Amino acid sequence: MNFLTSPFLRQLSISKKIATCALFIALSTVTNMFLEIKIFDVQYSLTIFFSTITGIFLGPCLGFLACFIGDLIGFFVNSWGQLYMFWIGISTGMFAFLGGLIFNFKTQKTYLIFIKVLIFSLLSFLICTVLINSTGFYIYNRVMGFSDAFLSYVESKTGSRESSYFLYLGYRLIFKLQILNSLVNYVLLFAFVPILSKMLEKYKFLTSN
Repeated sequence: MNFLTSPFLRQLSISKKIATCALFIALSTVTNMFLEIKIFDVQYSLTIFFSTITGIFLGPCLGFLACFIGDLIGFFVNSWGQLYMFWIGISTGMFAFLGGLIFNFKTQKTYLIFIKVLIFSLLSFLICTVLINSTGFYIYNRVMGFSDAFLSYVESKTGSRESSYFLYLGYRLIFKLQILNSLVNYVLLFAFVPILSKMLEKYKFLTSN
């Protein structure tokens, strides 16, 4: 397993490698700028889907860098009037890293591809959405001050306005429907990744003959 690049990228010439990396950085930038809706501290987007595809095409490390750079460029172009939240770039990159790590292992059976999508969905949700993103937003809001909506939610559940990480996690994932955003992205991956896998195998066959 090559952690730097993908089997697809290794087939290309140097110029095509550079062009492909630039293309996916641009895709990540566009995704963060135009295919995202922010409601307070929750983002609804197709970032998971496009970051995973980036990881499949570029590989774990280059996929991570492309998505992190794309998120950073997207912030500077359109910051939404907010501070730069580096953990979003890290989690975006990690979706690509995990995608490149999991999906670039060869499998001959179609059902194994679906199993890999399931493994990826569970791992990326726990690592990126729960551990990185939710923890980052919790620390940020604890320092900057939680919204009245969240404190009212906490009060309705506990009778006090004292917050905790797990209350915030439940609020973000369930009450703010972040879990629904994740599910939409994972359903798209279940539909698209098997098709993409066959396309890449066909491309590899054509270029080797």
